[in-house]
Amino acid sequence: QVRLVESGGGTVNSGGSLKLSCAASGFNMEVDAIAWHRQAPGKEREGVGCISANGAATFYADSVKGRFTISKANAFNTAYLEMNNLEPADTGVYYCATDFSTRCEDHYFPTTSWGQGTQVIVSS
Repeated sequence: QVRLVESGGGTVNSGGSLKLSCAASGFNMEVDAIAWHRQAPGKEREGVGCISANGAATFYADSVKGRFTISKANAFNTAYLEMNNLEPADTGVYYCATDFSTRCEDHYFPTTSWGQGTQVIVSS
């Protein structure tokens, strides 16, 4: 059974940092790309970025470039989203996702299978 479980969300002041985790089971993260998405209150879900299967390549939405970093520890079947210099506009529920392929490209972030999300609140 495929499962993605996000954790690490919380409330932080503007300019602060958080590191989210995405623990996967039921598939091998070493051969699959992983994406992060978020959904702000009242808005549609948007892609944040993705990391390739081998971890060598990452792509990010323009809104988070230079502030967010995606990484993965294949030995632990876990991916991470490190967020720095957070802004109130980063508030939302953050999800990790995969489409069970190696595809991770600029403006293409996997979306097939999702976790339940973790809440991030950035106060001004």
